Amino acid sequence: MKKSKWLLKVFVLAVLGSMLLTACAPAATEVAPAVEEPAAEESSVAAPANLELILATTTSTRDSGLLDELLPIFQEATGYEVKMVAVGTGAALQMAEEGNADVLLVHAPDSELELVEKGFSARRDLIMHNDFVIVGPADDPAGIKGMSSASDALAKIAESEATFISRGDDSGTHKKEKSLWTAAGIEPSGEWFVETGQGMGASLLVASEKLGYILTDRATYLAQKANLELEIMVEGDPILLNVYHVMVVNPDKWPKVNLDGANAFADFMVSESTQKLIGEFGVEQYGEPLFFPDAGRDEAELGL
Repeated sequence: MKKSKWLLKVFVLAVLGSMLLTACAPAATEVAPAVEEPAAEESSVAAPANLELILATTTSTRDSGLLDELLPIFQEATGYEVKMVAVGTGAALQMAEEGNADVLLVHAPDSELELVEKGFSARRDLIMHNDFVIVGPADDPAGIKGMSSASDALAKIAESEATFISRGDDSGTHKKEKSLWTAAGIEPSGEWFVETGQGMGASLLVASEKLGYILTDRATYLAQKANLELEIMVEGDPILLNVYHVMVVNPDKWPKVNLDGANAFADFMVSESTQKLIGEFGVEQYGEPLFFPDAGRDEAELGL
């Protein structure tokens, strides 16, 4: 009898212990199936094989500030590192002919076409335009203000021997100036005619210091107007149109040219977003655009 009570007591304690352990044990949780982490999204733009891109360009695109705005956008979007060489268009075209540049941004259409005919350019796209103007001191010693013909204005400057500043650097601006002198039937020389051999910004400063006349692209003039004692004297002559193209150097001539980078830059310049930026550039600061976008237009519309 005592043994039976003892066994019952042991059984009861065992049952209670089991119940206690079950109550204290953590609730069973359903194990969720393992979720595979999504693979890192691959970049849609592969890193360029050759990062360095040499851009030879006219000084006006630098001195106006346009490339300061555009190049960082291009570099961030593509990964290319642009080495900008700002020289006269003549020197930029020579760099292409000598294989020292990958892509050009220039503004001397006749000379550009000569480069194409020689086979040194694989691609040439219309980008934008503005115009040239003749600026000079407010007292206008040659009396040219408001004249409609740029070549006639240069003839009056030469006749009066008023100081005239020429870039003299075979740039696009200098090429235009020489064509105007030719149209006027004049070969300028003498103390009144000063050649700087420098870019547009530096030459404008010389003209301002010497109170002389100078032919300039409108964009660089507007960008530096606050530092100049010069006013626009002659504008609006159709011959003063200033047109810019981007040109890719031909790898058939120079196999080491960065063709992918050059084409990427050309594509960027003709893209809708970049063309929009070009059309807006300068409006907020100067009240008018410094350049007018032209990608996709028929060049005949510009008189080329």
